[in-house]
Amino acid sequence: MPTFGQKLAREVYDPSGERNFATLGGDHQNVVANKQWPIAVQAYLATISFADAQIGRVLDALEKSKHAENTIIVLWGDHGWHLGEKDHWRKHALWDVSTRTPLIISVPDGASNGQLCHRPVSLIDLYPTLIDLCGLPERDGLDGQSLNPLLESPTQNWNRPAVMTFGFKNHAIQTERWRYIRYVDGGEELYDHSKDPNEWTNLAGNPEFAAEIKRLSVHLPKTNYKAK
Repeated sequence: MPTFGQKLAREVYDPSGERNFATLGGDHQNVVANKQWPIAVQAYLATISFADAQIGRVLDALEKSKHAENTIIVLWGDHGWHLGEKDHWRKHALWDVSTRTPLIISVPDGASNGQLCHRPVSLIDLYPTLIDLCGLPERDGLDGQSLNPLLESPTQNWNRPAVMTFGFKNHAIQTERWRYIRYVDGGEELYDHSKDPNEWTNLAGNPEFAAEIKRLSVHLPKTNYKAK
C-alpha cells in the first residue's frame, strides 16, 4: 500500500485513480451525497462578498481620517480554500489553491500602487517589509526579506521562490513558473504553471524534468522539526 505522498503523486498524474491524503475525512463524499456542492460554493462566495464590504468600510473610514496620507495598508488572508477541485475541500494540501493567499500592500504615494506583481513571495516577508518601509533598524535572523524592491518595481527580477510546509518534511517550492512538492515519504509532484495553472499533470516522473527538480530541490528546508 503506497504512503500518502506516493499516492498523491500517482493519482494527480492520473486523476481517474483513487484519491490521496487530501481527501481523507470524506469531505467530498459528504458534500456530494448530500447535494451541497452548489450551496457550499454559494455560501463561500457570500462570505467573500461580505468580507469585501467590511474592508470597504474600513478603507472609507481611513480615507476620511487624518491618517489617510501616512498609513501603510496591508491586506492578506489565510490559506487558500478548495471548493471540490480534485475532490478536495478546505485546506490541508500543498497545491497552489491550498496555499495561495491574497496579498495587497498600499504605500502612501507609492509609485506602483494599483499594479499587479506576479513574483512569488511569502507572508514571512511582511515583517521585514514593514521594517523597511517604516525606516526602522534592520533585524538579524529573519527568514523573510523586504518586498520594497517589488513595491517600487513589480516587474523586476526576483529569484527567490516561496516555500510552503504542511506537516513534517512535506514542502512545496513555488517559482513564477514551477511548483515542486516533495513529501516525507519521497513522493514528488512537479507542475508547469505556464501550461498547467490548475496543476492536473504531474511531471515529476518524466526524466525530461529531472534537472528542473534538482534545481528546485536546493530550496527545500535543510532543518525540519516534528511538533511535540
